[in-house]
Amino acid sequence: MDTYLAVLPTDVIDSVILQIDQSSQPSRPPRFLRLPHPRTGLPSLFLPYQPLRDKGNAILEVQTVAPPGARSWFLGEEVVSGKLNSNTVANGRLLVMTPIDPLFLLIPILGATTSEGAQANFRPADDIFEEAATKLVEASHPSGSQDPSLVVTPDDIMTFGALDCTMHAMKRICDAKEITADITVFRYSQERLIEQLRKKVTALATPRITEMSRCLIRGLAKNALMEDKHEDLLTLGRTQLACDLLAQYLPPDIRKGLMASYDFAPLESHVRTLSRHHLNPSPPGSVVAKKDRKRTSTFSEGNSGNRKKEPKASHGVEKLKRANVDGMAKLSSFFVKKDSAN
Repeated sequence: MDTYLAVLPTDVIDSVILQIDQSSQPSRPPRFLRLPHPRTGLPSLFLPYQPLRDKGNAILEVQTVAPPGARSWFLGEEVVSGKLNSNTVANGRLLVMTPIDPLFLLIPILGATTSEGAQANFRPADDIFEEAATKLVEASHPSGSQDPSLVVTPDDIMTFGALDCTMHAMKRICDAKEITADITVFRYSQERLIEQLRKKVTALATPRITEMSRCLIRGLAKNALMEDKHEDLLTLGRTQLACDLLAQYLPPDIRKGLMASYDFAPLESHVRTLSRHHLNPSPPGSVVAKKDRKRTSTFSEGNSGNRKKEPKASHGVEKLKRANVDGMAKLSSFFVKKDSAN
């Protein structure tokens, strides 16, 4: 059995431990689901779980951090390793599991059931997921490939659709009608999706979030947005960074729609002006160059008064300055080449 080292939220660990402690029978391990990634559409691993303090459920994204060469993890006295080609090899892989909003995972699933430019009909959730499963399974089967990691199964799609967190996300990005107490029909709405994404952008664009990452701060400073006179542009810059973060989980058409819902024209104009200034600095005779030169001159004059006075010469040096040197040969005369005799 393969063994890997994983990093995952504390509440997930607590939930699993509690289930083991309360169960008299061996607990069934959580089942991984292979679903299309919302940005690339490639089959990716996700793990549903039951939060400890919540009656519903949630889902984790599973990512692998693999070193370029063979590495090992030491856990106490044990070497954590995995099996490659039926041989036990310490490959040093690290699994990282982080919570993800099911809303993102619904984008490729609902998108598979809608035609571009056509408005979908209201349908029960089961019908929507069944159609999506059929189309996504066909799309994920490369010709002649038997690699299970490249295939999305209908069972995984339907299992995901039956989760409580998935149904809550459906109501956020779909128009819904309650036919009876037991039957609710849905219709995918891109406008509602963009509205939900804008709420996430607002949450990510706060100073508290952007200041947590040096990379984000450098991105703002690179465009000279951290100065006090650019407060409005700084807000736009934070919003654009938040959109770029969300774009890691959005297909190109949804990302384009999200960006189009904001007016980034002032920010883009500011960035173009900075680029022109860096590529074409002001010529020496221009008004801008003269102003810069005048500021430099004023700065130099202002600092001239702060220079230290030259130290006073010693008494011996002052006495030599007053000495009478009339009639004395200069020191340089001793180093002149004499003419040779004829």
